[in-house]
Order: sequence, then C-alpha cells, then structure tokens
Amino acid sequence: MRYESVESSVQGVRDPERSFWEHRAGEGATAHDGVLEPSLPASPGLSPVGRPHVTLVGDVPIFWTDLGAGAPLVLLHGVGDTHRTWRRLAPLLAPRFHVLMPDLPGHGFSGRPDASYALDWYADVLDAWMGAIGLAKAHVCGHSYGGGVAQCLVMAHRERVDRLALVASGGLGQEVALSLRLASLDVPERLFFPRAMWLGSRLAMSLDPHTFGYPEPAEIDESARVNARPGSGRAFVRTVRAVIGFHGQTRQTCKEVAIVRHLPPIALFWGATDRVLPVSHARMAAERFHGATLSVFRECGHFPHLHVPGRLADELTTFLDDPESLPATLLFACPDGPRSSGPDALPVGRCETCTFRQPA
Repeated sequence: MRYESVESSVQGVRDPERSFWEHRAGEGATAHDGVLEPSLPASPGLSPVGRPHVTLVGDVPIFWTDLGAGAPLVLLHGVGDTHRTWRRLAPLLAPRFHVLMPDLPGHGFSGRPDASYALDWYADVLDAWMGAIGLAKAHVCGHSYGGGVAQCLVMAHRERVDRLALVASGGLGQEVALSLRLASLDVPERLFFPRAMWLGSRLAMSLDPHTFGYPEPAEIDESARVNARPGSGRAFVRTVRAVIGFHGQTRQTCKEVAIVRHLPPIALFWGATDRVLPVSHARMAAERFHGATLSVFRECGHFPHLHVPGRLADELTTFLDDPESLPATLLFACPDGPRSSGPDALPVGRCETCTFRQPA
C-alpha cells in the first residue's frame, strides 16, 4: 500500500538535512559546518545513506533515512550497527523500492533511553515508528539481530509485514559467536563505557574483516565513534543479554511462531562461512517453513549485503517481485513452545533447534 510523502509525515522536522547535523551534534559533541567533533578520536563523520529524517516515537527520537521509490522496503540492521550497514545494498534496491533504513533505538543516531532493550520492545518501537510516518505495511528485511526484530514484528504486529527477508538472522538456532556470549555475562553495565565501546568496535572490525564484509577504514572509524556515544554500552549489553546467554541464543522463534496463523512469504539469505550465526540455522528454518526459500553465498561471512551486494540485491528483488510467492507454512510445532488446539492444530515435531539443552 502506498502512502503519503514521507517528508510531510516527519514530526517537527522542516529541514531534514539540517536536522540530521543538529541531531548528530548532541551528547558531548559539537558540530561545525556539518562535521561532528566528539571528544573521542575521530575523523570527519560520514554522510547518511539517503535522505535523513528524525521522528519522535514516544520520547525516543528515531533517526532514519530513505532512498528510491516504489513498494516500501524496511531494512533493519543488527546489534552494534547502524543504517550504514546497507550502504552497498540500498542504492541497488532504490530503483525498484522505496527503501527505509532506521537506526534502531540505542544505535546510530537514534535516542538511547533507559529501557529494557528486549526484542519485543524493539518490535513495538518499530511498529510505532511505522505508524508515526504513515507506513501501514512494508516488506521487511532484517540482518542478524535486526532479523530477530523482524520476526518479532511478524509475531506481534503481523499486519505490518508484507514479505519477510532474513539475512544471517538471529533467533533461528542456538549457536552464536563467543564474543556475544561473553558480552552476556553478568558484569556491571558501567564496564561498557564509551572508550571501551570505541575500542571494541574498532578491534572487532579490524581483526576480522571477512566476517564484517571488508569494511572501509572510514566505516570502521564511523562505527567506533557512533558506538562510543553515551548510552551505547547500556543499549548494547541489554540488547545482547535479552536474547543470548553463555550457552547461546535464549530467544528462539521456533518456540513462539506457531501462534501466528498466517505467515508472510519468507526468504533466507546466508553466507556459507558465517562465523557469527552458522548457515545450519538457515537450513533448519528452510525445513521448518514450507515455501521458504534459501540462498547461500559461497565464501561469504556474516554480512552478505556488504560482501556480495549485487548478488543479494538480485535475489532479494526476485523474491520481493515474484507474484507467485506464497505465504510460508509452518510444518510442525516446537515441543517447547505454545501450540494451538483443535482440528487445525499443528503436529508436534522433533525440533533440531531445541535439541541442545542448557544446563539447569
């Protein structure tokens, strides 16, 4: 469904470009001629990918950008990331879609409230943001943690999602990178202070460029600087702890999705050499959801949209444009999750996702 001009729906923003730099100048930084000068080591900031906007959702400012025209497509980044993760993919999608890229709360240049940062909270904020900008329904594509948010949006606000694309998504298995499991340990939030976030972001992207899609040096600088904004560490640790424990992911879509009677068409896109969330998660999901499609990119890590943007753009466009794509169908219910009753009740099947049990 098409909707009215995004510009007219942004609350209290007359000049989006000016608003971006004013918004960016907050929290311990000053702006001079459109350049952010934070108190931490930094190079001149990068411009947003697309047209910048800030929309107030409750008392949380949500920064977002958009490109192109056509059917609306919302792209959701992962934990510790920003809308800039789509910088290589979004321009390839813009000729056919109206691409909208929010910075999730606690990330990028969105607000950092003292909130739970639970998965359901993110989905509710996203639902409210869509309502605030007049977006009734859209295709939704989520990467990593953003894929978990997209799945939660389907379960909590099904009417918002037209088709669902998951790129190396969380929530489909238990294995997850050791670094994220260590971040879930019960240590004081204050240890995730700005300098630690700055250093951690820089080291992670510099030491493992394959996993992060071979980021440009300027993007490493930008990520480190943005993740060092006050409140980022609190948002990061609460986000991680809400879905991950030392033994792996604790929030599993398989345990909840049976309550959704009508699923959207689903496509999965994954890197064959993903060391954060293994491709086996995608294969299990493709077996669970009848009609879901799976694309695996060889020699690609956790960021297919950065590693192989052209191939991902082609396959994502094919999925979103295919008039014959049918809604996915859940083949069996997880024995550990809620189940419906009656003649339409799903059979209970052996859930590979739940075969590993955490110690009591």
